[in-house]
This record gives sequence, C-alpha cells and structure tokens, in this order.
Amino acid sequence: MKIKGLILLLLLAASQITIAQNADFSGFARSYTGVMYDTGDFSILQNTLNLDISKSGNKVAFKANPMLYSYNADSLDLRLRELYLDLYFKNFDLRIGQQQVIWGKADGVFITDVVSPLNLTEFLLPDFDEIRTGVLAAKFDYYIGNSTFEVIWLPKFTPTVMPAANSIWSFHRDFMAPPSFDWSKSAINPSLENSEVFVKYSALTSKIDFELMGGYTWDDNPTMHVDKQFDMSSGSPMLTGLNITPQHHRLYLGGGSFSTEIFGVVLRGEAAYYNGKHFQTQDPIAVDALIEKDYLHYLVGLDFSIKDVKFSTQFIQETILDYDEKMINDEIQNTMTFLARYDMFRETLHLDVFAYIGLSNEDALIRPKITYDFDDSFSILLGSNIFVGDEKGRFGQYKDNSMIYMKLKYNF
Repeated sequence: MKIKGLILLLLLAASQITIAQNADFSGFARSYTGVMYDTGDFSILQNTLNLDISKSGNKVAFKANPMLYSYNADSLDLRLRELYLDLYFKNFDLRIGQQQVIWGKADGVFITDVVSPLNLTEFLLPDFDEIRTGVLAAKFDYYIGNSTFEVIWLPKFTPTVMPAANSIWSFHRDFMAPPSFDWSKSAINPSLENSEVFVKYSALTSKIDFELMGGYTWDDNPTMHVDKQFDMSSGSPMLTGLNITPQHHRLYLGGGSFSTEIFGVVLRGEAAYYNGKHFQTQDPIAVDALIEKDYLHYLVGLDFSIKDVKFSTQFIQETILDYDEKMINDEIQNTMTFLARYDMFRETLHLDVFAYIGLSNEDALIRPKITYDFDDSFSILLGSNIFVGDEKGRFGQYKDNSMIYMKLKYNF
C-alpha cells in the first residue's frame, strides 16, 4: 500500500506540474503478454505506463520520465528513467540529474555505449530505449562548429541489474560444489574517489560522422571472487564448497565509432579497448583464481536497401589479449546480427526480423515480429523470441525460453 500511495502521489504531482507550468505531457500505456512454446506457461504478464513530462525555454529545459511496470496485482516496479535539468549557454550546454546516455553506432550491441548500465532482468528482450538504466550525472557539451566535446561525471556508481536467481533469465553456470554468495563487497560507496568520468569528441562532416571516447569507470558487471573450501582428510584435496564474493573493479577504456555512406550503402564501425578487466580461470586448486587481461570489443556493419526492403548486418568480435589457456572465457568470440524490415499498406504494417547469430558457439536468438498501426496512437505487435543452439552459448543457454508474445500499445 505504501508503494501504491507513493506512485499515486508522483502521478498527481506530475499532473499538477503539467497544468501549472503548461508543460508538454506524453507517453504510452502498454500491455505485454508472452507464452512459452514448450509448456504454454505465461513467461510474462506485464502492463506498463510511461510518462514523459517536459518543459523547454530559451535557456532552461526540464524533463521527467517515470515508468511504472505492473506484473500482477501485488507487484509494481517504478523506475525513474530520467529526471534532469538542461541549462543552455552560448557555446555549451549543461545537463544535471538522472539521465540516459547513448553513445556509438552499433545496433543491439553495447561497445562504447557504456555510460548507462543495462537492466538484464529480461535478458536482451526489452526495447533498447528501456534496457538502459538512468544514471545520476552532470553532462557538459561544448560546441565548436560541427564538433562537440563532451564530459560526463558520475558521482554515484550504478551497476548492471542482473536477473533474480529464480528467474528464467538467470545466467546458467555449472559449479563443482553448491555455492554461497557474500554480497558485502559489491557496493561502491559514493565519493569523489569512487566517481566515474567519461569524455567524448564527435564530429559531423560531409563525408563521415565519427566519435572518439574514453572513460575511467567501474566494471558494471561484478567479478566473482571465489573462495574454495577443501577437505584434506583423505590426503588429497577434495572440493566441498564455494563462497562467491561479487566485486566491481576499476576499468580504463578508450574507443570510437564512425559511419559513412559509400554508393548508397552505410558503412559503420565501432571499437573499445578495455584495460584491467578480470576473468575467471579453471584452476581447480587456486583460491580466487582470477586473471587480469586487456580486452578488445569491436564491430563493422552495413546498412542498405534492396527495393523497398531495408537490411542491416553487423560482425562483432570480442578478443581477450595475451590469452591464458586456463581462462574460462574463449579467447575470441564472434557474433553477427541481421535485420530486415519491410513496410507496407502505406507504412501501417511493418514486418521485421532481427537475429543475433553466435558464430563461435553455433547458437542464435531470432526475433520476427509484425506491427500494425491501427491509427497514429494505437498499435498491435505480434512477435516471437526463438532461442536455438548449444547450452554453452550466450543465446543457446535459453533455448527452453522460446516464446510468442503480443503487445498492445496506446500513445498519448
């Protein structure tokens, strides 16, 4: 009841601000239902209310974007995606508050797009404007002709939101002994020393659009420090238990992205170099068998059209440098994405298929969907999430989670 009361107060306050300040008010209401292919069980029963409140002036602008998710009568999840203030000056802008930051040129892949962490409670299935988590930040943009120099300071670290242990999206991993978890070291106390800083230079020219970026940050995904317990009574060590302590570590990263058009085909590229990333090893005896290596993540992509059908494809590679054979992760992991889209009936019916294809593990996530725009405000979407492949693969591990789903969405 306290949560429902708080939500009601927020909605009432938002409506009063809108009326009193003559702010712009928009958003959507959505019903989302998913059914598992194998069992017929409901994989998701979700209702969403998205509110977008904004007010713009010559020197100041304001935006608030709360989202309310309802999963059943007693389960409500209120997320404040954005709540910030913009200040406009002659050659620079300043944005302060909760905000989402989108960097890079990749579609469906996060390489230099690392300022806003992800919410992975439903894997990669939510719309990508919803999968990012808002961060408390101050963002400074300085404009020089067609170029922009951007600095972002995050005083408070926000980690990736992981699926619950009992979720169908929890990460599958085999342990030699039942693990216990100690989360006492997973929190990063807000302080000047623990803050994060990102910088980016971007330029838009007649021939190429490019970005260069760097960051001093924390790894959004915690490293699992493993304390192994052994029974030595038999004369040889026998593993009896695991105590896992998730902990975030500092990272330095640098990278960039570009896009250009060549004979009607858009060529895109993006890359990031991570210094100081921690990986697990397969050492059966060592306590806390971690190893620190540098890591490269990059892609190249093409966007083109054949008649009225739009296509996009990307090749993505993740490489661990100075690889050690004891590491659990593969030295190189290759993935491709494929997108095809066709609009018909005066762009009221949209046919889409998007796929992640794991080349290294021979697995895939295939996502066909049909969207019908009943009018400018109401749409109906019917789609499917099809997981195939080896259980060890990033997508194949969820092969029992293939589903069909429907979304009804009203925009206002």
